[in-house]
Amino acid sequence: MQIYNTLTRTKETFVPLEPGKIRMYVCGITVYDYCHIGHARVMVAFDVITRYLRSRGFEVTYVRNITDIDDKILKRAEDNGESIAALTERMIAAMHEDEGRLGVLRPDLEPRATGHVDAITAMIATLIDKGYAYRADNGDVYYRVRRFADYGKLNNRDLDEMRAGARVDVEAHKEDPLDFVLWKAAKPNEASWPSPWGEGRPGWHIECSAMSTRCLGETFDIHGGGPDLTFPHHENEIAQSEAATGKHYVNTWMHAGAVRVDQQKMSKSLGNFFTIRDVLAVHDPEVVRYLLVASHYRSPINYAPDALDDARRSLERFYNALAGVEAIEGEVDTDHAARFTAAMDDDFNTPEALAVLFDLARELNRAKADGDERAAALAFELKRLGGILGLFGQQPEAFLQGGESALPLPEAEIAARIAARAEAKKARNFAEADRIRDELAALGIVLKDSREGTTWVLDR
Repeated sequence: MQIYNTLTRTKETFVPLEPGKIRMYVCGITVYDYCHIGHARVMVAFDVITRYLRSRGFEVTYVRNITDIDDKILKRAEDNGESIAALTERMIAAMHEDEGRLGVLRPDLEPRATGHVDAITAMIATLIDKGYAYRADNGDVYYRVRRFADYGKLNNRDLDEMRAGARVDVEAHKEDPLDFVLWKAAKPNEASWPSPWGEGRPGWHIECSAMSTRCLGETFDIHGGGPDLTFPHHENEIAQSEAATGKHYVNTWMHAGAVRVDQQKMSKSLGNFFTIRDVLAVHDPEVVRYLLVASHYRSPINYAPDALDDARRSLERFYNALAGVEAIEGEVDTDHAARFTAAMDDDFNTPEALAVLFDLARELNRAKADGDERAAALAFELKRLGGILGLFGQQPEAFLQGGESALPLPEAEIAARIAARAEAKKARNFAEADRIRDELAALGIVLKDSREGTTWVLDR
């Protein structure tokens, strides 16, 4: 298995620290607002990775943190006139609802920053004792970036170049403009926790170092996150963790690609910012998931109406292949499973894996057309492999019919017209049968006749 490592900027043969077991940490959500489509990209990418690793027989411990204390959270709670706990609990519940609709499995562990303040303060104390951190005159505790010789290795950045672009006017209490905060001294009436340096709260970067090492150990296999986290967040995590423990922090760094909207960066100021629930109010969750899976996890992805239309049409091809056949496990004399595995072993190449599934769907269609008894086993294999990507979990007819809310007529009315058409054909009144068919087609309801009877799909 080959995985692209952001640290080395190359694909590497993946060898777990412990045979058969994988420990993975992914940076999660700061829960001050609803999750957006960029969050969905990261959620789905690492959900697919986790599902695949487990399908290969690995015992995966998947940890994804929750940042439940932060400047944005404090401000939003104040603006809303609600407590921090009320805001964060509401947003966490919404996050779980959103990811559940997208078919994203919950992580094994979901540590919250506020639940690990003891581990955070212990790591900060270690950094101070080792000379990597200091308490400034404003009460904050900072990390000495220049003290860590390897700072910048994840992003291949030079310290002097970073120093030249740093702002010094607003950070006069730092020893060096590059230093970053580990502990923030509490302001009046602000949420805080006790520490050896006074009341305060954790900085953002230190929480992930403390929680990942507490949950997975001082060195673990995979650390993942969004494309915007490589610098400074993950760079700072490395500096904190390796300085505190004296050990190599993470073997493989993985980062998902960015989401663009109509080829532009997603931004509230541009009016192209979409929450997951905004999107799922209009589109089938599996269509959205397919769009996210169809691109390689490291590639940028364009969220646009035509891209979603393409995703739906692709799913319709799969569900049309699965329709009308009972999926039953059996012997399948094909190489599709081996090709699927080869694609996913190559840095989780989901586009190539989906190409294999399209080949399998074509073979299933041929078997159905020929009345080949292999169709049941081929359908089972298609659903099994698709399930590793979190796809094809619906009943084919339900997906193809688009759901009750998408229908131009109630299902009972559609069924009544199909029955009337059958009676017209039985009476050899073909003009009436054609009229009913054309009337339904004008509404986007396409009839499909077979030996088993007439079914229908919604033509989008």
